[in-house]
This record gives sequence, structure tokens and C-alpha cells, in this order.
Amino acid sequence: MNSAAIDIKDRLRTGALARRDALDPGFRARVSAGLGEAAGALGVAPGSVVSGFWPIRSEIDLRPLMAALADGGGRLCLPAILDRTTIAFREYVPGMPLIDMGFGTKGPGADAAVLDPDLMLVPLAAFDAAGNRIGYGAGHYDRAIARLHAKGRFPRLIGTAFDCQRVEAVPAEAHDAPLGEILSESGLRLFPLAP
Repeated sequence: MNSAAIDIKDRLRTGALARRDALDPGFRARVSAGLGEAAGALGVAPGSVVSGFWPIRSEIDLRPLMAALADGGGRLCLPAILDRTTIAFREYVPGMPLIDMGFGTKGPGADAAVLDPDLMLVPLAAFDAAGNRIGYGAGHYDRAIARLHAKGRFPRLIGTAFDCQRVEAVPAEAHDAPLGEILSESGLRLFPLAP
């Protein structure tokens, strides 16, 4: 990655996360609670594997959505951080005990089955109207998506964020996996977004 792109991504990430952190906590909680109602809009077939994530800091909280997807027959998984460069998706059943995964997040222990997601609810720091995203800088999701593609698996990629995390343009590079959709307080929308 070139240094100019790194600098731009760092600046965009910092600004988007500051805007997200500044949101009223009550607003964040209301949006997160309402995500359960979006389960039907996702069109997840019973038995489909959906990866979510345990929220950290001021992230949108997917737990209500994940519970609704499980109630509808979806099979859930959460990322497990295996090392500095690798995540695996371990099966998650709502209510099961979770362990500390580092970075403030939680996930299923090593005894949980490893699954390949059909649909990935992807965390992000910032996104643009074309579906490019900026993560937290470790590249875990880009590498996980590349590994799935190498296995012939092409999961549906839905970014999850608050609208305030949208930026003008993300300097996308060849290794960056673009999103197909975004789920925010404005609902589920396909990329590219309207201006």
C-alpha cells in the first residue's frame, strides 16, 4: 500500500470514528435495537450462514439483528482472532458463553465449529458511495474475504455503520474487497448510493 493512501485512510478513519463517537448514546442504542426489524429485508434463507460481530466502542450493535436472524433459521458465526493477520468464523448460538478475543471484542471458543459465511455483516470505520470501506487498519476482513474467494466462496458483503461514517471517497486498492450493500439507520441500501 502506498504511503499517500495510508495517510488518506488514516485521516478518513479518524474523522469518521470521531463522528460516530459523538453520536448520542441513546440514538446509537435505538438504531441498534431497531436492526432486528431489518432481518426480513436481508432475505436470509433458513440454514444460511451469517457472520456478525460483537460490538466494540461506539459500533452499531448487531446483537438484536443476529437474534432475529437466528429466530428465522439463520446459522450465525462470529470472527475469532487467531493471530495478528487471521480471523476464522466460529459458530455462534445466542446465549452461548463467549471468550475475550482481544481488541475489546468477544467470540466463541476454540471448540465451536468453523463456518464459511454465505453473508457477512462487515464492521467498518468509514465507507463511500461506491461501496469501498475503511476498516480498523489490521486488514483481517480483506484477508478473510480473499481466503473465501480462493475456496470458490463469494459471500454477500453488507457493511454495517451509522450514516455519519460515510466519506466522500475511499482510496481503494487492489486488495480491498468492495461491499455490495450497507445497513445503517437509513435501512438496507445497494451500492452505489445516490448522492
